[in-house]
Amino acid sequence: MLLLLKLVVFGIPAVLAVTVHEVAHGWVANRLGDPTAAQLGRLSLNPLRHVDPVGTVLVPALVYLTSGFFFGWAKPVPVNWRNLRHLRRDVALVAAAGPLSNLLMLLGWTAVLRAFGDSTLIALMSWTGIGFNATIMLLNLLPVPPLDGSRIVTSVLPARLAVRYSRIEPYGLVILVVLLATGVVGAILGPGLAVIETLVHALLR
Repeated sequence: MLLLLKLVVFGIPAVLAVTVHEVAHGWVANRLGDPTAAQLGRLSLNPLRHVDPVGTVLVPALVYLTSGFFFGWAKPVPVNWRNLRHLRRDVALVAAAGPLSNLLMLLGWTAVLRAFGDSTLIALMSWTGIGFNATIMLLNLLPVPPLDGSRIVTSVLPARLAVRYSRIEPYGLVILVVLLATGVVGAILGPGLAVIETLVHALLR
């Protein structure tokens, strides 16, 4: 029974956070001219279409237990950048859609907490949703390929610099793991997470 409660409290907010994040990328891409995700059925909120057993389940659990931070991912929604109408602008918009969706979910969980916070289970689930979405939002804004922040940076850099910058993408995951393991990511995200927590408490008053 305790295990089931933990799966509900932690699993629902976690799966929602990464699923909606990916759907947001695909939805914006579709609006901007690339129907790839829509054609592959990836604009569905059915988590089974997006869950990655490693990135959505195993990694978030291990990272949270070892560092106190939430980090995970769903199967990336495919985007054919060549279909976008205004490439540099639209790449930034598609990339920003993921973190923006996490911000909206963070505010949604805050509203749930404010309305139903008297229930211990809902309060725990809401704080988990707030923490998970805040972390995914801030983490994805880091300028480390292939995180969303790197796409945004690429779209604003001069073309020649953007090409050079994008060459580090094959090593991006290794760089990110090293930054996580050495505590650099925690040090970077910590102040931002503290600010968000303060703002959430202010909204709950």
